[in-house]
Amino acid sequence: MNYRPSLMCDICRERFLPTQATTTRCVRCNRVLLPTVRPRWEDSNGIQFREGSFAQKIGFQRPPPSKMVSKNFTTLNSTPSAWEAAPPRVTNRPNKRALICGVSYKKGKHKLNGTFNDVKNFRDLLIDNFGFRPDNILVLSEEEQDQRLMPTRKNIVEGLQWLVQGCQSGDSLVFYFSGHGLRQPDFSDDELDGFDETICPVDFMEAGMILDNDINRIIVSPLKEGVTLHAIVDACHSGTILDLENVYNKQTKQWIDNCPPSKKCKGTKGGLAISISACDDAEFAADTSEFSSGKTMNGAMTYLLIDAIRTGQSNASNITYGDLLDKIYRQIEQVPRTGYFGNAIVLRGLFGKKIIQKLQLSASKPFNVYEKEFIL
Repeated sequence: MNYRPSLMCDICRERFLPTQATTTRCVRCNRVLLPTVRPRWEDSNGIQFREGSFAQKIGFQRPPPSKMVSKNFTTLNSTPSAWEAAPPRVTNRPNKRALICGVSYKKGKHKLNGTFNDVKNFRDLLIDNFGFRPDNILVLSEEEQDQRLMPTRKNIVEGLQWLVQGCQSGDSLVFYFSGHGLRQPDFSDDELDGFDETICPVDFMEAGMILDNDINRIIVSPLKEGVTLHAIVDACHSGTILDLENVYNKQTKQWIDNCPPSKKCKGTKGGLAISISACDDAEFAADTSEFSSGKTMNGAMTYLLIDAIRTGQSNASNITYGDLLDKIYRQIEQVPRTGYFGNAIVLRGLFGKKIIQKLQLSASKPFNVYEKEFIL
């Protein structure tokens, strides 16, 4: 197998050829980098990390062997998949369409074991609790055999475009992502904290990450009057991953203005976009087996969100956004850190003795969170 060396900037992810110099100036962000820029060896299957690489540097750990996928697994997509045809309209009912992405990063040190469980459970939630048709749901995961159904950067971007294509009043659209999230310096003056948030496709080391600016442009900007989009993102640094203009502060119970300093419009064309993220922009999220008595790994936010929704619906009424946040906050605060080697928690991010992640709610328009019911 042929290998070739390359360098990658640990700050902006720009790639270039190695030199003999002891320091290197990145051609993109112009930072002078010392030996933090290390050679990486790549082949036709992707990047092979060395010890001390970027993945290790930011705290990723190798989880225990995965038990998440049955040997008899075929596909979570309908046949033909949602790629082949637009979902049919259903008489007297809003059209429902969903893109579900789960990335396990199976070939790297930054592997996650809970994402496939998250994807399967969230798909079941949409079908069983919200009336989504299987042929209206597009699932991208590494377990799929069809290369068009792999969660690559290209496929995720095309899936986002498919999600909003031809949207009309009455449509209910859902984007779900479970995987790694990162942040990088913002050079366009449209972030209050100075950082762009990103999600990481399976090939992010080669093809790059997907920025919040791109997600906003693709699935928020086109939303017409009467269209509702929910984005549920279980990843680190995902608080404002859609760059929506209003962020809910749970402590003050007030909506906060999140409009960019550049005054660039980040809104819709009259539709409503709502995002629920695993944590705020500066926090980490966690994979844990705490809720299943050690049997399976799950994203903490995804597991608790699904449990809260199903419990709320079993009480003969839909749960409100405010009650949903309250319930998940209480449960997260009660989960102790029993340790990586105890198989309870694997880093998407942990500090101290507790899981430190606070769900973030944001929206294109403010609303009363204790009156509006959570309906997909």
